[in-house]
Amino acid sequence: MYEIVERRATWYLISIILIVPGILFIIWSLFAHGSILPLSIDFTGGTVWEMRFQQPVEPADIRAVFVDEGYSDTSAFTVEDDNTLQVKFKDIDIEAKEGLIREITARFGEFEERYYRSIGPAIGTEASRAALLAVVVASVGILLYIAWAFREVPHPFRYGTCAVIALVHDVLVSISFLGIMHFVAGWEADALFLTAILTVIGFSVNDTIVIFDRIRENLRRHRGDTFATVANRSLLETLQRSLGTQVTVLFVLVSILIFGGASLRQFMAVMTAGMVSGAFSTIFNATPLLVAWEEKSWFGKRRQSVPVGDGTPAAA
Repeated sequence: MYEIVERRATWYLISIILIVPGILFIIWSLFAHGSILPLSIDFTGGTVWEMRFQQPVEPADIRAVFVDEGYSDTSAFTVEDDNTLQVKFKDIDIEAKEGLIREITARFGEFEERYYRSIGPAIGTEASRAALLAVVVASVGILLYIAWAFREVPHPFRYGTCAVIALVHDVLVSISFLGIMHFVAGWEADALFLTAILTVIGFSVNDTIVIFDRIRENLRRHRGDTFATVANRSLLETLQRSLGTQVTVLFVLVSILIFGGASLRQFMAVMTAGMVSGAFSTIFNATPLLVAWEEKSWFGKRRQSVPVGDGTPAAA
């Protein structure tokens, strides 16, 4: 039997390599931008510019003009018909606007400016704080729910705590990916990034609970085995199901990432990175942490093995 939980030091090292860039990116962003992440116009506000051309123009082509000029968080979409586009981007001065007009005219011909005005943030400060508070409350709720659901096994709070740790791991990996892409392509946190994070959290917790539930069942069936043996057996029994679910989701995400267009690229890429992290943390973080806590051996150097008990509840 392949001993996943006994190689936990390796999994911890991989996780540290994945999440440290995210932590450093948060620290850098606090000093550089005054916020934990560089924020897009969804959070900061900006400018909306509607223009009508004499022929159909693809939103992705218009957006490419703005990206080439350094406005990477620009979004563009058609309104009314294929000849009319609306572009949202950060506030710029008159000189920068004139430069954009010249570039757009050179590529697509003369156009009519329908309007050009400043807009407020789509997601205000209060909404941002509410979203963060919701994540915190959800994490506490997940911990308490799992502890209650697993109340028939020893140390039920450990199950909830390990699930939340895996959840935080996936969030930090997603932030690490955003940080790398911020320096590579100028990506910033927008409303879709927040949506991607919440979706990743949901998938991660779901898979973790599936494995924990199998551990609970096997604790009753194999009372003479050590906890590490039971946990490892449970991982292997649910491995095909966990990987099958994640691979199916990844096929869909990668397809949208490739064919969905520029407006969805960042959203799909963050989702893909988060889902891969979720698959990893569910198998290689949550359960190994649970075993380490039970054995009081955090790096796989097992103490004298003790068979699992009779399944009576015990304090965490």
